[in-house]
Amino acid sequence: MRSIPRIALRFSADAFLAAALGAFGVCVAAPERAVPEAFIEYPVKSIRIVVAASPGTADDLFARALGQELSRFYKRRIVVDNRSGAGGLIGNKMVSLAAPDGYTLGMVSVTRLITELIREERPYRSLADVVGVAHVASITNVLVVAPSLFVRTATELVTYARRRPGELNYASLGTGSASHLAGELFTRAVHVDAVHIPFNRLSDMYTEMMLGRVQYAVHTLPAVLGLVREGRLRALAVMSRERSPALPSLPSIAESGLPEAQFDRWSGVVAPRGTPRRVVEQLHGDIVRALRQDSLRKLFLSQGAESTPEGTPESFMHLMQSEYLHYEALMRSWGIRQEYLHARAAGG
Repeated sequence: MRSIPRIALRFSADAFLAAALGAFGVCVAAPERAVPEAFIEYPVKSIRIVVAASPGTADDLFARALGQELSRFYKRRIVVDNRSGAGGLIGNKMVSLAAPDGYTLGMVSVTRLITELIREERPYRSLADVVGVAHVASITNVLVVAPSLFVRTATELVTYARRRPGELNYASLGTGSASHLAGELFTRAVHVDAVHIPFNRLSDMYTEMMLGRVQYAVHTLPAVLGLVREGRLRALAVMSRERSPALPSLPSIAESGLPEAQFDRWSGVVAPRGTPRRVVEQLHGDIVRALRQDSLRKLFLSQGAESTPEGTPESFMHLMQSEYLHYEALMRSWGIRQEYLHARAAGG
């Protein structure tokens, strides 16, 4: 026997009264009511994941891996939309302004917070404009140098740089980016005088490093792992307490005697504020289901990242809030915001 859809059994009192009066020839206008939220199917169309970074970055890797799994779950197309540029401003602002219907998500990292903190006029509200969906990964950063630089360890780099104050350059993906903070943290922690050189694209940064015009950088392991394995960049240490399974022979920065330079990263999914709670919960559950699959977990580990299926949307939001306060204090004490504003005023 074919079952009757549950929605057909949910007559409201108003609808029942209208039907009863209609039986006696009384014309009553039926009240307009939205379909109950619980019975609206999701998703009914493709979902877009906005990545405020270029292809090849850690956030891009995570978005594509998750997109592939969610596409299988939902039988819908998942589009990864790379919107790099302006230190993450373009993509992050797009997520803030998107319709809160569950069809535009953001794969975010600490860059979302920094991009707001660094500007005099805030382009968006990094926390107030979104709700947390899922903490996706913790990411290992790695200290890399140009192959032409004759140093083999982090301590050798420190010694080399201290003997040449102001002569070495370190690269980032823009003033105020996560790679800028990571490079600045290392540079300050080891008391080195080096010049920050920002780039708009990973490819440009790598080209300048391989040519020897930029000497070092601290970047996410997923973004540099291929070049390290090919010998086009030399890795000196992972910027964590423990070694990475992706490069097990590479010492950690703590092992290298520089624990103060440790710098960890995270990535996660957010949705525009106002997205229905049931959609957030469904997305969270399905993302967690994907993260627990061995294939995805092994993919992340092979790239120097660890999937993080534990937690809730609220715990991910709390993580971002604590990170916001942490980096707000660091940027103030380091003068990074002033450096950015000065560069902007000078037309840089």
